[in-house]
Amino acid sequence: MSNFDKREEGFEKKFAMDEEQKFKAMARRNRLLGLWAAEKLGMSGEAATAYAKEVVAADFEQPGDNDVVHKVTRDLAGKGIAVTEPELRAKMDELLAQAVAQIKAGT
Repeated sequence: MSNFDKREEGFEKKFAMDEEQKFKAMARRNRLLGLWAAEKLGMSGEAATAYAKEVVAADFEQPGDNDVVHKVTRDLAGKGIAVTEPELRAKMDELLAQAVAQIKAGT
């Protein structure tokens, strides 16, 4: 195997690892968002955990974050809790930073 092939293989492995970390961070962010929204909805314990799983699962409906945003805003609005899309996206950004920090810390 030439040096070029070794470098290419190294880049491919790094790309795959970066993508896996990104996926984990997004899933964790969605779980944290689900727990945050569940608290606003008055849920706790197993109900909050189940709702967080629903939020994580919603992310697989369409590419991007719109499916998660729509689910959470719709659920909150259904209970009369007003959260604008920009506020929700800001919370998602905050939670993504928290998720990345947790993953790097190994928690």
